[in-house]
Amino acid sequence: MKKILVIDDDPAIVAYLTSLFSDNGYEVVDAADAKEGLEAARAHKPDLITLDLEMPGEWGPRFYRKMSQDPELKNTPVIVISGLSGSQYSISKAAASVSKPFDREKLLGIVKDLLKE
Repeated sequence: MKKILVIDDDPAIVAYLTSLFSDNGYEVVDAADAKEGLEAARAHKPDLITLDLEMPGEWGPRFYRKMSQDPELKNTPVIVISGLSGSQYSISKAAASVSKPFDREKLLGIVKDLLKE
């Protein structure tokens, strides 16, 4: 079973993504911020990560930088899911970027494509 790590500070988004991915046969791990996300990524070695950009403490781009420096995590695909508009917040090497509110079928399609399913 493929594992997805959801990193978002909004409990409603975490709950929604968790049920969306679980209902479609994925194992889901979640984290409320970038620091917790990095710990969860190292502990659980997810196949894919969804990442919010704007969170208290460390922002998504900082998490991504740290993740990219970790040999075990650097090749993990990341889907940025954010309500922020504007390229100044984007992560250029992210596998995909989705704006909130997002279309669930579109997001699932991206996930399946990235996980080669």
